[in-house]
Amino acid sequence: MTVAIEQSFPKNQRIINDDLAPLLFGGLNRFWIKLSKMALIRNGFVNLTERFMTGGWSGFLVRKRYIDERLIETIEKHKITSVVNLGAGFDTRLFRLPKAQNITSWEVDQPENIKAKQKAIEKALGTFPSQVKQVSINFIDQDIGNILKQKGYTGTDKTFFIWEAVSQYLDESSIKKMFKFFSKAPTGSYLAFTYVLKDFIEGKNLYGQKLMYKKAVKGNVWHSGFNPKEIASELKNYGWYLIEELGYEELNNRYVKLTGRKLGVMELERIVFVEKL
Repeated sequence: MTVAIEQSFPKNQRIINDDLAPLLFGGLNRFWIKLSKMALIRNGFVNLTERFMTGGWSGFLVRKRYIDERLIETIEKHKITSVVNLGAGFDTRLFRLPKAQNITSWEVDQPENIKAKQKAIEKALGTFPSQVKQVSINFIDQDIGNILKQKGYTGTDKTFFIWEAVSQYLDESSIKKMFKFFSKAPTGSYLAFTYVLKDFIEGKNLYGQKLMYKKAVKGNVWHSGFNPKEIASELKNYGWYLIEELGYEELNNRYVKLTGRKLGVMELERIVFVEKL
């Protein structure tokens, strides 16, 4: 709902523009989205998010903005013909970005999320676009390659993979299975993914996020993280070349400063953009 409420800010103050996002919600959520047209209400949502997780509001939005830009750029310059969005949730990029709407795409998520997403898109657009295939999966127990193949993804076309806010929820075995799947991608494919820092998962550095650590790590919700000093070599082992590896302070400088808003920085998460060799 963060993206939807962000649309209540004046256009020149938005970190990301997404006119579709507010249309995906009903009931009480829609009520609050409409109410967030009032500055006091939308600022209240931002402040509440920041209290729970410093930089949480901007972090959620800047990573989406970054992936949007890399996706558009890659489609234009590198003739990408497939997109696979892993853990898509209520993300709207495949439905709102013109460059992505002529490309066959697969959205992969848990069955309940897929069902809710399809219903929301159909209600918002009147129909569900035929070029976007919905794929239900349990990332821990099922094989992503086999599931996608059943839904028509051959794995032979250059693909842009999106793996946003997923890796921290998987255990080590599931992470290895995902990278094994990525290793089979055709040369010239691209992957954008976020990850939580390993020392946060291990409790060695909480980055001022004690409440988040207690809920996500101690609560056994987040299981995996990466060391930014090691991630290039890890990816290389699976045939991927590191193009960019960024912290959210840099993303805030790119996307938040222009809005004139002062928002916290989420230090415990980073983003990676890589190319398959």
